[in-house]
Amino acid sequence: MASNTLSATELSLAAENSASRLRGPSYWITLFLGALGLLLTINQTFTLHLLGFQPLGNSFLYYLIGIFLAATFLYYPAWSGAKGHVPLYDWVLSIAALVPAIYLGQHGLQIIQEGWDFSAPIEATIASGVMLALILEGTRRCAGFPLLLVALLFGTFPLYADHMPGFLWGTQYGFGETIRAHVLGVESVIGIPMQVVANLVIGFVVFGAALTVTGGGDFFMDFAMALMGRSRGGPAKVSVLSSGILGSLSGSVISNILTTGPITIPTMKKSGYPAHYAGAIEACASTGATLMPPVMGAVAFIMASFLSVPYSEVMIAAFLPALLFYLALLFQVDAYAARRGLIGMPESEIPKLWDTLKVGWPYLFSLAMLIYMLLVMRLDAYAPYYATAVLLVISVFKRSHRLNWSRIQYLLLNLTSSVANLVSILAGIGLVVGGLSYTGVAGAFSRELLLYADGSIPLMLAAGAITSFVLGMGMTVSACYIFLSILLAPALVQAGLNPLASHLFILYWGMMSYITPPVALAAITASGVAQSNATKTGLYAMRLGSVLFVLPFLFVTNPALILQGAWSDIIPSAITAVVAVWMVAAALEGYLYRVGAINVVMRLIVLVAGAALIYPEGRSDIAGFAIIALIYLADFLLQGRLGSKQSQRLAEQKAERQAEEDKQVLTENGI
Repeated sequence: MASNTLSATELSLAAENSASRLRGPSYWITLFLGALGLLLTINQTFTLHLLGFQPLGNSFLYYLIGIFLAATFLYYPAWSGAKGHVPLYDWVLSIAALVPAIYLGQHGLQIIQEGWDFSAPIEATIASGVMLALILEGTRRCAGFPLLLVALLFGTFPLYADHMPGFLWGTQYGFGETIRAHVLGVESVIGIPMQVVANLVIGFVVFGAALTVTGGGDFFMDFAMALMGRSRGGPAKVSVLSSGILGSLSGSVISNILTTGPITIPTMKKSGYPAHYAGAIEACASTGATLMPPVMGAVAFIMASFLSVPYSEVMIAAFLPALLFYLALLFQVDAYAARRGLIGMPESEIPKLWDTLKVGWPYLFSLAMLIYMLLVMRLDAYAPYYATAVLLVISVFKRSHRLNWSRIQYLLLNLTSSVANLVSILAGIGLVVGGLSYTGVAGAFSRELLLYADGSIPLMLAAGAITSFVLGMGMTVSACYIFLSILLAPALVQAGLNPLASHLFILYWGMMSYITPPVALAAITASGVAQSNATKTGLYAMRLGSVLFVLPFLFVTNPALILQGAWSDIIPSAITAVVAVWMVAAALEGYLYRVGAINVVMRLIVLVAGAALIYPEGRSDIAGFAIIALIYLADFLLQGRLGSKQSQRLAEQKAERQAEEDKQVLTENGI
């Protein structure tokens, strides 16, 4: 339950982030930079003219980049040996990040009116070069060498574009022209990715941080326990539900695992789930949260900007695929628990639902308000700020939710680190966008891909899936999506596929590296919490997330699954997809409801039924439903002997014994 101090998880994370590197002046200056960046963003979003200050759009972006780049050099170490302190060179880099940003911000109007991206004073070119070098270092610190190399490769592409063969040939720029185009132009460093962060994402980061520091994490965990804790395999279902909810509000896979994992994974292990399976469940649940409305991740806002549609359309489109993904996880963990006789959590550890709702209604109210403003009022930029304000005002009147100074510090630190990470990475990705746009190669690549595919949509989708997956191994999801949205998405759209479905297709496949070996960053992180073998955890995470491999092909060819089209098409498609997910889960776990544990032959039959429903070609969906009907008819005629009823009875007996043991323990403890 929420308390007037930070939860144990929040305190440990805060201590790890601040005490290990930020001490004294570095800590307070980092907080100041975050507060200044937030104030600047609010002033720009609501046009407040605070102290008579209201910069132009490009000036605002330069100031924001400078502030959060400065915070990046204080918060993120240059190498592992600097994790315990802020060395002098980081102070120098932090100050150096502010100088060119202030200079360019002050000359924002001249940059536009006089076309400085083509011809500029020497001091503007020098300032641009300094900012570019610092952006590359920030990208390296926050995303590693792979993304740095990608940014360098495509950022320098204009220097040698006219020497490239075939469709890779493009317009060449000189060294100074390239620097000015990237920093002073509007399609690179301050292009769409950075505009999205400034105009949309920061507000949602604030909302997620406010929800957490006022006790939202504890509430949603208790809420998940109250709903799912009593059912068989309850701890695993709590992990799926809580990770889905909390991750949908933060949009961060790794931080979600590190926040909820230390609570859910030990509970799952205690209830009978193997360590690798518990880690795999948490990894999959946290990965899927990036797809889960209402907040999703920064990439969803970037997608909305690329498509020139309201964010609410992306949110609506992602709803059913995300729901199918989490249903698949719930079906699998339930079947696993049923087959092995795992039970729910002890009654003493499960909070009362009504008591939980009485304490946590401010979170639900603010979340409902956010969704209403996004879907009905279409106030994408303002919604998170209004929802945050309502949440904070309500928390003042509830002692258990009230902000105190330690919570405010944590909120600012959380905000600063998250936005600094986004700014550093997306400014680097802007170089990729700029390099391809200025040379004209992006359009040529799409045309060439269409030519080579010869109109074959399956071939294009297969190539896109493989490319997205491979790039996802070395790049962040945002970087992978932005890169392919420029090169691949136009070809898919020109081939006749739905634009929104095409962009979601790229996003989903780019995410697969989170749970697929050899990279499997989410699985590796979860295995560390679970103290399990990382490779084994990754393999099980891949199996649990197997539906994610087929979902993109489903909705890219059937827009009804992204809630586009008539309801007469959407409802049957949704029902068919849910049943398909149920069949695949049953086949993978070897347990079918009302039948019991099933052998290998039956698992293959059930898998065939699921496959027929997953990709209905012609009348294959009818065949899938017919197979399911025949299975249950055969079980009825055989009087329940189709499945292994013995294993089911053993599981039930084990559950009864466990319940008796728990009752005895409670009695001995006087509870």
